Amino acid sequence: MAHFDNILFEPGAVARITLNRPAKRNALNAAMIHEITEALAQCAHDEQVRVVLLASAGADFCSGADLQALEGTQEAGVLQLLQDARTTAELFVRMRQHPKVIVAAVQGRALAGGCGLATAADLVVATPSAQFGYPEINVGFIPAMVTALLRRTVSEKNMVELILSGEIIPAPRARELGLINRVFAENDFAREVDAYTAALAAKPAAAVTLAKALIYHVDGMSFATAVEAGLHLNVLARKTDDFERGVKRFLSKSGGERP
Repeated sequence: MAHFDNILFEPGAVARITLNRPAKRNALNAAMIHEITEALAQCAHDEQVRVVLLASAGADFCSGADLQALEGTQEAGVLQLLQDARTTAELFVRMRQHPKVIVAAVQGRALAGGCGLATAADLVVATPSAQFGYPEINVGFIPAMVTALLRRTVSEKNMVELILSGEIIPAPRARELGLINRVFAENDFAREVDAYTAALAAKPAAAVTLAKALIYHVDGMSFATAVEAGLHLNVLARKTDDFERGVKRFLSKSGGERP
């Protein structure tokens, strides 16, 4: 088990990765990104893990990139800057390619790259007071890598407004836009998150992995190609132990009758 300085990692059926730089509002630096990536890799290879919960310590989920760290790269060359940016880009891609469901539980602010980190998760839940936004435009920057995620999450017009206005929006508005899935009450947030993730963890693991792979795999495909991809995963799903057990369990309860 790797030692982590910037996150807390608790393995289990619902593995918990907690961003743990509260004094820095959990701002992303290279070390934290590396540790998140390493924890996710451990979860991918641990058969006990069914769901990965991405949470945070302190008042905010994640304020974005660590600006002090970024300032220190101003004199770096283009190749070095490309490598630095690539670590974040690869984390986003690995989250979408990860075989387990990743749920981001947002309290406080999720801004810029922090909002991108939440958006890269498969599902996002938040408290009513949580805030989301991409304020990069206000400092002459752009949410460049996040745009690919945002384009697949909200409508084009809403994406344009979020990026060009730099507006920070509350959780209820984020849910209206489709940026997050659920809003849970502040005083019951921990219990609701536990129940939500436990319900996901109880689903057949093979079916969840195949479904997640298909959902993201069809991006950019034509209709016919997407149906063809679904056809192949349909066959794979039928050959899993989870499906065989599920059919037998259903038939034993229904007396062999079809639904």
